[in-house]
Amino acid sequence: TIQQLRVAESREQQEKRVAQLLGVDFIANAIYLDVVIAGYRLHGWVARPVYSRADVDGQLFYVNGRFVRDKTLSHAARHAYRDVLYHGRYPAYLLFLEIDPAQVDVNVHPAKQEVRFRESRAVHDFVFRTVEKVLAEGGRAGVELGESALESTHASALSASAGGLARPPEQSRFPSTAFQSGYGSATGGQGGHAVADSEAFYRQLSRPLEGDQSGASPAPDFAEDQPLGRAVAQIHATYILAETPRGMVIVDMHAAHERIVYERLKTQYGGLVTQPLLVPVIVNVTDSEIRLVEQHQQLLLDLGLELTQSGPQQLAVRAVPALLNRDNAQQLVRDLLDELAQHGSADQIQLQIDACLASMACHGSVRSGRQLTLAEMDGLLRDMEQTERSGQCNHGRPTWTELSVQDLDRLFMRGR
Repeated sequence: TIQQLRVAESREQQEKRVAQLLGVDFIANAIYLDVVIAGYRLHGWVARPVYSRADVDGQLFYVNGRFVRDKTLSHAARHAYRDVLYHGRYPAYLLFLEIDPAQVDVNVHPAKQEVRFRESRAVHDFVFRTVEKVLAEGGRAGVELGESALESTHASALSASAGGLARPPEQSRFPSTAFQSGYGSATGGQGGHAVADSEAFYRQLSRPLEGDQSGASPAPDFAEDQPLGRAVAQIHATYILAETPRGMVIVDMHAAHERIVYERLKTQYGGLVTQPLLVPVIVNVTDSEIRLVEQHQQLLLDLGLELTQSGPQQLAVRAVPALLNRDNAQQLVRDLLDELAQHGSADQIQLQIDACLASMACHGSVRSGRQLTLAEMDGLLRDMEQTERSGQCNHGRPTWTELSVQDLDRLFMRGR
């Protein structure tokens, strides 16, 4: 069915139109962005990680007003979600990229749904870093149990899944869901801290939460910069119950602390530390792949990977990032070469390092079953408020959920 609609000029009109296209749940869980850098403009909506799909139907990209299906753009957006999305789920977004028409060829496909960028790597990096930063800034929000979930039985309301929850984005407990202008420096620290002893390293970072051991319940004292409120109890040594100005918050303490430790590890690790190999690993390659390595030599060195040509169609891996296992060096190089050939970027090293840090964070975070004092629980809440992506654990699961006073009233049929 083809419909002729008037142009949606205001943000409110645009969001109503988007809700008609992608659903009310999408726009209720979406973050609006509008970023202009170096001649590129990216604007539109990206869904928070707690709203995800089982397929890619909710991914729409427009270039200069034309709908496209482009591998570079899809890859950039997918990798921006790599740290926060639950396994097997897909992100949803509606994004508009505006670029100098001279920098893009729209005649690649007869239906003009595919494009070719003159500077594909620059476009990829712009989209990736922009979406990643937006998710980091807006990713502190957890799951909110909306009215649609509460109208069912009490049990189903309290066990509602993240994908079916609806709450207007402006009611998020953390800073504005609109992300505008430049994204500044990339997420993460600049230190060159080497991870020689991983166990000691994460133990140092996952320091005990400070506070007294009295366990006395303080009177509610809500501050504007403390949207997660004040802890009042621990449930089954697994969940933290906190009172907020709007109602109550329930926190999965292990999942929340796992994200906090993970983000600290990434910041402290900073630059990639190189580990020379006593015995180089030989990789058989093609002539085109050798040229690819020569073309991206500096990029590979920056990633902690030293490659030299050891034969007509052979590469020698002489150094790898310190956190990675040399036994996987050959497959790592193969994956990197494929990625460089397709997208002009090399994310495999960072992905594998992040996986190592995530594993360390999982083992270094507070475990379910540990009794915490109120001061320790409050310390965890404050750390969550200051940590990017704290709304999801390292595996993409939500770390907290909220019930407002109105939600509680509906559960108990008060005011009816």
